[in-house]
Amino acid sequence: MDDVFDLIEQAAQHGGAQSALALLVTISQRDKNYPLLFEARLMQARHKLGLPLIFNEPLEHVPQDERQPYEEAMKEAARETGGLYLAEGDILRAWPYFRAIGDSAPVADAIEKIESHDQLDGIIELAFGQGVNPRKGFELLLKHHGICRAITFFQQYPDPKSRDESALLLLRTLHAELVENLKRTILQNEGHGPDGNNVTELIRGRDWLFGDLDYYIDTAHLAAIIPLALDFTDREALQLALELCDYGAHLSPKFHYHSDPPFEDFYRDHAIYLKALMGCDTDAAIAHFREKVDASDPTTAGTVRHRFWCCF
Repeated sequence: MDDVFDLIEQAAQHGGAQSALALLVTISQRDKNYPLLFEARLMQARHKLGLPLIFNEPLEHVPQDERQPYEEAMKEAARETGGLYLAEGDILRAWPYFRAIGDSAPVADAIEKIESHDQLDGIIELAFGQGVNPRKGFELLLKHHGICRAITFFQQYPDPKSRDESALLLLRTLHAELVENLKRTILQNEGHGPDGNNVTELIRGRDWLFGDLDYYIDTAHLAAIIPLALDFTDREALQLALELCDYGAHLSPKFHYHSDPPFEDFYRDHAIYLKALMGCDTDAAIAHFREKVDASDPTTAGTVRHRFWCCF
């Protein structure tokens, strides 16, 4: 370190501050000392603008004529420093520089490319918790920490724009887990694995799958994810949710949930609603839920009554 200071001092003696700062930039780049590089770039900007080399005051204290060019120099230095950290895969150390200039796009793009990382939990918090790339953050959370934790985080989902996409990811993940577990059980009992991934087809004619205590995915996950599909418009997604309802309806009564109106019979009522969203048996669905509305007590279910009367 003493040698470095000697070199910088020599550069200052022979070429002035500009030469010394250029050498400081070169040394910080060579040593990958990016915080020092950031400060060196700022000192270069201050020297060019005639400001003190050591300047720790807020931007508002910079003279009006120099404020805009100094701010641009700060942004450029932050982009350079953050970009160098990103190039090395250090997303967490890159983020403060991009956050300081209000530019989250480079960090969001870097997170998008991640499948695994030694800073994974911090990246998930940055992506999901701080909203830099919530959809990808949720995808990583689901992949590496499982459905249970993902459902908990989903309840505080920060980004309405990508919420539906993440809800669909939850649905598809749970459906795939159910298919895998059903196929494995069928193979063990029948000696051959069935084709296809349609849950309704897999369980058809196989009542032996559903004993008093038999289940193939966590029923709490099932109860949490099926209602998310009520906001879907994608027919494929609605079909997956309907298959989950069919599976749930075959479970022992021990695993049947009693929900709030109008879905008291959880699996059956959701199935009727989902079919209507798909354009199937809509008249029957309207009659089914209208009957519920008419039979409800306005003093205890007034808001529910009003909402579903508007829907049907």
